[in-house]
Amino acid sequence: MAAGGVELMGTLRGLEAMGLVEAAGTIPAHVALLRAIARELRSRPYGVAVLVDYPGFHRRVAAAAHRVGVPVLQYVAPQFWAWGAWRLPGYRRVVTHTAAILPFEQPFFRAHRVPTTFVGHPLLDTPQADRGGVRHRLGMPDGVPILGLFPGSRGSERASLWRVMRDAARWLREDRPALQVLVAADTAATFPDIESIGGRTAPAADVAAAADAAIAKSGTTTLQLALAGTPHLLAYRMHPLTWAVARRLVRVRRVGLVNLVLDRDVVPEYLQEGVTVPALAAAAARLLDPESVPARAQRQAFPEVAARLGTSGASARVAELALGLAA
Repeated sequence: MAAGGVELMGTLRGLEAMGLVEAAGTIPAHVALLRAIARELRSRPYGVAVLVDYPGFHRRVAAAAHRVGVPVLQYVAPQFWAWGAWRLPGYRRVVTHTAAILPFEQPFFRAHRVPTTFVGHPLLDTPQADRGGVRHRLGMPDGVPILGLFPGSRGSERASLWRVMRDAARWLREDRPALQVLVAADTAATFPDIESIGGRTAPAADVAAAADAAIAKSGTTTLQLALAGTPHLLAYRMHPLTWAVARRLVRVRRVGLVNLVLDRDVVPEYLQEGVTVPALAAAAARLLDPESVPARAQRQAFPEVAARLGTSGASARVAELALGLAA
């Protein structure tokens, strides 16, 4: 956004957290930022407020904009279809229009009288990299297997997942000494003992393109891997209290976006107590074999994922929606 000429009031660096317990420590900083945004909304006339993802915080920003008569466009729909549908009436009061990026979201929100447009997924706006070209640029030897690790961008995710992913990679390298390990890192994150698995970091898009198989945290990463044609498994765990609450609130049986988009189980999901070194290593070993049944099944399903995510041009469609609201 800064590169596009946006004047930044602040950033969310250091405030990202997934889960009720994990987010508690960020409340004071979020409150201060919300107050600053509310003051700015009152200080001069704005045509539209475009709120991108981050629904817990942005629901309050939407309320502040609504109070001063500013139309609100929420880009990336809150996951009310998974949990928290009771919040829809409040959301409907303060959000003017929703730009959804998953195909099943438009009918869900429209059924609850929320004006919604499926704009397609923004990942489709990024051309898929050539696997061989990326491997060459990263200096990966020809013909060697590559495992990608995606422990997450949030500090809480890395704290929960990195060590088990690292140790699973170590197990795999005992049977496959030639195995190369790439760790997705788009920021200056540190990964303890990465050298013990011969690992190195690279941008997430490069890791998705170069890897033969991957162990990934839940989230958009799994769609990125599907679009790159990379078989993978999903691993996720959170604070036990957050998990206990989630089990009672979540209405969907699947967690991974690939499985949700396809409405069937394609990518194996390992959650909470299921996230163990033996389980992740065994599943990854099967996916590293390109002729295995699970690896072939995923590669056959991935084109369907891409087709269901719409067509490229999501950003342009969102811009048109925003200009229409501001008119």
